[in-house]
This record gives sequence, structure tokens and C-alpha cells, in this order.
Amino acid sequence: MKAITLSEFGGPEVMQYSDINTPAPGEGQILIRVHATSVNRPDVIQRQGNYPPPPGDSEVLGLEVAGTVESTGDGVRRFSPGDRIVALVGGGGYAEYTLALEGHCMALPESVSFEQAACICETYITAYLNLFLLGELQGKKTVLIHGGGGGVATSAIQLCRALTPDTQIIVTASSGKLERVAAQGAHHVIDYREQSFADEVRGITEKRGVDVILDHIGAAYLQDNMKSLALAGTLMLIGVMGGIKTELNLATMMVKRQRIIGSVLRSRPVAEKASIIARFEDTVMPLIAAGEITPLVDATFSLSEAADAHLLMEKSGHFGKIVLTMPGV
Repeated sequence: MKAITLSEFGGPEVMQYSDINTPAPGEGQILIRVHATSVNRPDVIQRQGNYPPPPGDSEVLGLEVAGTVESTGDGVRRFSPGDRIVALVGGGGYAEYTLALEGHCMALPESVSFEQAACICETYITAYLNLFLLGELQGKKTVLIHGGGGGVATSAIQLCRALTPDTQIIVTASSGKLERVAAQGAHHVIDYREQSFADEVRGITEKRGVDVILDHIGAAYLQDNMKSLALAGTLMLIGVMGGIKTELNLATMMVKRQRIIGSVLRSRPVAEKASIIARFEDTVMPLIAAGEITPLVDATFSLSEAADAHLLMEKSGHFGKIVLTMPGV
């Protein structure tokens, strides 16, 4: 089968369009004929040598796939060959075939294209987990979402609009993406290059602050994030693009009863991920099937053009998700 392999760790040029062996499903596994996968920031970090897959998972890049069931291993009960399926995988998405655990798969409605479906698992489940299951956004007044044009952020905006319609959504974005972020449903959009988001949040919320922050920047934003949090607010930290070390005023955090929760989806235990996916499938997939939430595809590349897709990701020139499609499907 065709797959993207790495000649070494480094830039997009190390990605090779190669022939490798097709895997066989083991106990509780499904072999998926991949129709589409997507490019996520962790793929870039893994390509650079800084984010290895969990033990036992494929070394091939790719964290989410959409396709059809090719075959199943012993113990698989829910899915059969030919079924449309979408799956969260620990690796292996950049290939014509990949393996997924049955508990990490969801049925794909006919109303959703494979390209759209390839955008669901990594970003929508990440946003759902961190805003609703961990951040407990339900019933809260305000949320601040950083990185308005990225896949997680656009997913988060849509989820907030659908699941907590009374919550005020504040989003940071770069100058060229402000109008598109607003069109996704954000109530306030802050140009992080030209404005202090902490000052803007203070004004928007009349000094109250926000209840939940979804942040993938890390150290560079920490102090302003803490200034932006309301009493008993929660900072959900899902990335460290802006560094891993900085100072924190613990006294203020204690007095304001604030929480910082670090969260990664990929390395969670198998059963825990299955439980999260089951809750997501019950709550969110019906909304996607009905068209109330529509995965946002910015650009589509063939698998052989994966390096070009990574270049677009690294330039942050996308709005929504970058999709890779497989040859012959």
C-alpha cells in the first residue's frame, strides 16, 4: 500500500511517498480502507522528531481517518466490511489502509463526505473533551478560544454555538482571518497581533473575565490568560507552541480559585479514549449528521502531496482543516 514515511526527522522534505506492507487486524481491531485523512499540528511536531506515537501504534503520521471497513479482527461486533466509518488512531492515517480499535471508531452517516469526516476526530473531539467534559463550559457565561483559524478553534466555535448557545464566544485570530472567524459564530474577535487580548477581554466582560480558556500557545500566553480568567475560571492547556516555561503568580491563582488543566488526547489510555469517543458520538455526531455542525475543509491535497500540505500548515495559511485524499478512491 502507499503511505507517507520519513527518511529522517526534519522539514517537509523528509516525507516520502512509499510502498509499505498493509497491516492485518488483530483482536478488537478494524482494518480501514482510508478515503481521507487530515493534517494536524501534532503531525508536524512528530515529523520534526518531538512527538513520538504511543507504544504499539504506527510510526506513520496521521491521527484521524475516514473510510470503509476492509476487514475486522476477532471480537469486533459493531462493524462489518463495507461500513462507512470514521476513527481516531494513534498513528497510521497517512496511508491507504490503517488499523483502528473498534472502540475508537464511529459510524459515518451518508450525509457527511469522507473529506468532511476526516476532520472530525482529532479536532472536534479535542474541543469537546476540553471545553465540555473537562472545562465544564455548560451554563457558563463566556469562553476565550485562541487561534481562530485553526482546526481546533473552528471546531470549538461550532460546538459552543450548538451546545451552549447562550455562552459568549471570544476568539483571538490574526488580521487576515478576523471576518471569517466572526462568520463562524464568534461574538467578539481580537486581533492578537495588534491588540492585547487581556485588555480586550477585560473590556468585553466589564472586568469580570472569562469562565474557560482554550489555549494551545502555552508559556507565551500564560500570564495574560490568567489575567483574563474570571473568579473560579479554568484554563485548558492543550499545546505549547509558545514555550513550556514561564512564571505564575500562585497567590492570585489561589485567591481567584482558578484552575489550569493540561490535556492531551493521543496518550490517554485506550479505555478512556473509547469512553470519550462514545460520549462524543452520542452528543455531537447527530448534529454533524443533521448539518447543524459542518466540518470546515480549507484545502485538499492528494496523499503524494503531503509535504505541500505540511508547508501550508506551517505557514498558518489555512482556515479550518487540511485534508489528504487517497489514490483511487
